[in-house]
Amino acid sequence: MARQATTATAANALRAIPILCVASLLSCKAGDLVSKTYVKTRSLGVCASSRRSEGGRRVYRESQSQEALFGGPVKEIASFVLPAGAFVAVTFGTSFAIMLVMRAKLTTVLWKLVEKLVLPKSPSRSPEENKPTQGMKWSFAAGTNLLSGFGAKIERESKQTLNEFARELRSFGSVDMSGRNFGDNGLFFLAESLAYNQTAEEVSFAANGITADGLKAFDGVLQSNIVLKTLDLSGNAIGDEGAKCLSDILVENAGIQKLQLNSTGLGDEGAKSIAEMLKKNSSLRILELKNNLIDYSGFSSLAGALLENKTLQVIYLNGNYGGALGASALAKGLEGNKSLRNLHLHGNSIGDEGVRALMTGLSSHKGKLAVLDIGNNSISSKGAFYVAEYVKRSKSLIWLNIYMNDIGDEGAEKIAEALKQNRSITNIDLGGNDIHAKGASDIAQVLKDNSVITNLELGYNPIGPDGAKALCEVLKFHGNINSLMLGWCQVGSKGAEYIADTLKYNTTISTLDLRGNGLRDEGAVCLARSLKVVNEALTSLDLGFNEIRDEGAFAIAQALKANEDVRLAAVNLSNNFLTKLGQSALQDASDHVEEMTEKELKIVF
Repeated sequence: MARQATTATAANALRAIPILCVASLLSCKAGDLVSKTYVKTRSLGVCASSRRSEGGRRVYRESQSQEALFGGPVKEIASFVLPAGAFVAVTFGTSFAIMLVMRAKLTTVLWKLVEKLVLPKSPSRSPEENKPTQGMKWSFAAGTNLLSGFGAKIERESKQTLNEFARELRSFGSVDMSGRNFGDNGLFFLAESLAYNQTAEEVSFAANGITADGLKAFDGVLQSNIVLKTLDLSGNAIGDEGAKCLSDILVENAGIQKLQLNSTGLGDEGAKSIAEMLKKNSSLRILELKNNLIDYSGFSSLAGALLENKTLQVIYLNGNYGGALGASALAKGLEGNKSLRNLHLHGNSIGDEGVRALMTGLSSHKGKLAVLDIGNNSISSKGAFYVAEYVKRSKSLIWLNIYMNDIGDEGAEKIAEALKQNRSITNIDLGGNDIHAKGASDIAQVLKDNSVITNLELGYNPIGPDGAKALCEVLKFHGNINSLMLGWCQVGSKGAEYIADTLKYNTTISTLDLRGNGLRDEGAVCLARSLKVVNEALTSLDLGFNEIRDEGAFAIAQALKANEDVRLAAVNLSNNFLTKLGQSALQDASDHVEEMTEKELKIVF
């Protein structure tokens, strides 16, 4: 019996060996999974802590950590499992060994599930993935994606967007595509629509990232397009090269009448190219070259073009670098020109000498100049004398802008004397010229007998309450002023009294600007009294930046309610010190006026 039992046990052990081998392998696999779990968790912890460190360079890699931490223990477990399994099989039989195998399999499955659900994926990336994206790039060349680096969906959406742009060009008379950033390639795509354009007369491609290369899209398009009248390319860095490219194309264009190239980086070479185009082009009427880099040489080139061009009527050269020499050069071109009507030279630092040369050229100008803008040009009272002499002789000038110079009271007196003889100027801007009460008084005396001037800008001059008084004494019963601009003139509450009294009698002033005059509640209350009286002229009143509080707001609100025939359409009380109570009172007054008169009264606070 004992021999039979021993034989059976040995047989069982032999049958269990394959099973035990499988169990051993599965156990080792479970151990590996345990080790990986610990390593990944430990590696993440180390990475996180090392990122918090100053250098951020210490990062444990999984392959390095795993062998160091768990290489020994896993081998020990594997070497233990086989003899232990043999002992269990010999002792308890194959059934128990099979049970161990099944348990090991289950453990393996569970660890795999834990590994997938709990453990994060390795943060390491391939070098390709670590490269930064290049952002959005429009590309419409054959065989390229519309947006390189993006998927097909983005490509479809972008093509759809450009097709919508193209439809706009084919459907509307005026199309504004400014600021859409489609760049050179987008312009090539859209230019085709212009080639067959029968509708769009005004198109703006301003601020779209277009360069000189992009303007080549117009070649063969603008030459044949006679419908398009206005083209705006402002805010695109086309530079001198782009100016030359466009000029070469427009030489043969017979349709475009207005070309806007403001803030495009043009310099003297670009101005020279445009000048050559003007000598041959006979359709352009308005040319805008504001805020560029044009110096004396560029002004000289344009002056030469004015001698030959017979159609250009308006030119904007604001914000360039002409200086006195540039103004002198331009004056020579003006002497022989007959077509120019508007000349804008704001912000060119031409100074007194430049304005002297310019006025000399304009005096010999054979055309009829209607608009002259020489604001912000460092002109003093000496330069004002030259301007005054020209004003005396001019019979065509309608709008004169000397804004933001330094003519002072002396210069104001000279301009005033000239205006007594001039009967053509309707708009004059003398703002920001350091004119005080005396200068304001000289201007006021002109208005007694001059009924031609309708718009007077004296803002940013410290005329004070006395200057306001001098103006009001005349305007109460004289003059034909429709728009009176006295913003930031330091008139105070005392000046407000004079103005309020004038409004009771004046029948011409429709727009009154009193911003930034320190009126406060006292001044607002004075003006409110005048608003109770029927004034059929005043439609717009600006009281912004006047330190007005609720008391002043209440007075104005009550006045508006009391005057059922009020003609006011807009009142500005923004940037004052109103609380919710004052604002509510003004809103209530607005609603009341609208209900009583069926006219909208817009009050801004």
